[in-house]
Amino acid sequence: MKEKLAAVIRKLISPSLRYEIRNAATWLRDILGRACFWKWEVARFRLQKDSPYEFLYIGRKKQREMAKLLIGGKSQEPSDTVDGEPAPAASNHVVVVSEAPSPGALNVPLYLSAVVPLGRSIDEITAKYDSELRRNIRKNRPRYRMVQTLLDDEIEKADREMLQPYAEARQGIHAAQFPAQEVLRIAKTVGRLDLIMLEDEVVACHLGCIITRGGKRYWSTLRFGYVEAIFSDAKKLREVNSITTFMALEWAIDNGFDYYDIGLCVARPDDGLLKWKRRRGGDIDSLGNHAYMFVRLPKTGRARFLWDTPLFAVEGKEITLHLGLPDGPSDEEVASRYHEMVFGGLHKIYLYCAKSSGEQFLDTLRNRYANLQTPPVMERIPSS
Repeated sequence: MKEKLAAVIRKLISPSLRYEIRNAATWLRDILGRACFWKWEVARFRLQKDSPYEFLYIGRKKQREMAKLLIGGKSQEPSDTVDGEPAPAASNHVVVVSEAPSPGALNVPLYLSAVVPLGRSIDEITAKYDSELRRNIRKNRPRYRMVQTLLDDEIEKADREMLQPYAEARQGIHAAQFPAQEVLRIAKTVGRLDLIMLEDEVVACHLGCIITRGGKRYWSTLRFGYVEAIFSDAKKLREVNSITTFMALEWAIDNGFDYYDIGLCVARPDDGLLKWKRRRGGDIDSLGNHAYMFVRLPKTGRARFLWDTPLFAVEGKEITLHLGLPDGPSDEEVASRYHEMVFGGLHKIYLYCAKSSGEQFLDTLRNRYANLQTPPVMERIPSS
């Protein structure tokens, strides 16, 4: 009786409303998790020994490593991290990173999705790929095929031998694994698991699901998985990864989706995975993210801090980008630093400048974003 009632309710509720309900439930779970103040800590650390900036972290102990990843990236090795009681920095060089909002703090998402708008032919989308990527796809695509599996043993094997090992190899301690039963549920009900075949050999898999948001249908990548022989070889991984993503894009177009969501990655403008997805036409989107850190910038040296550590932030439902332009770097260094920081999906860019030439660089940014259908608003903020 309960199952029949649940089925009736599912039919009565639209897919978009179901998404909003799930979204609200996940947001509420995150809020309740933050409310466990007895699990919070106050910790001070530097990510680099010679940095003038000290971080004051306030939040759950288990989230401190995520805060370091969000600010410092994966390149921060344990030997570069100074915990405990470092010599105090000047108060105007302290960056407060907290799980609780505070006046003036940036609302920084932990993750962002890269979403490709569809409603176009595959040729129109790939026309913006770089020439090497297009050549790789033309050369290798005929050798691959994608086969859906609904068999429990094949799904479990793909999870055990591809999804989990690849996530662990790529993310290490930060890998967020799906429980085995959840992989089965997704593959057999709300999504699908496809095995990627190179000739007659299984080399990868793709776990995806359907999301309906605001009346638009998204084909969303939840996980890619690869056999060890592929993910342990950087050259092979580049090829198979590109083809797997391309095949998921093809499938989304062929099945009439409005968007293809390439999946979540850490919300860092410098993140290599995010740049990889941007080069495949992905616009940044808050789809799938429910967690935030609140970052209060230092009182002094904001331009230098944001030069070293650009940040995304959220204002209402809009995504903004905060960049720094300190004294010192040459025009060539500035051009190189921000060469790949052109993201579709931005509402606004804030440029914190320590010199009057910031307006000139804003003109450069406007030119870089001019080909977008909706370029972001630009604002210069004088900063010491």
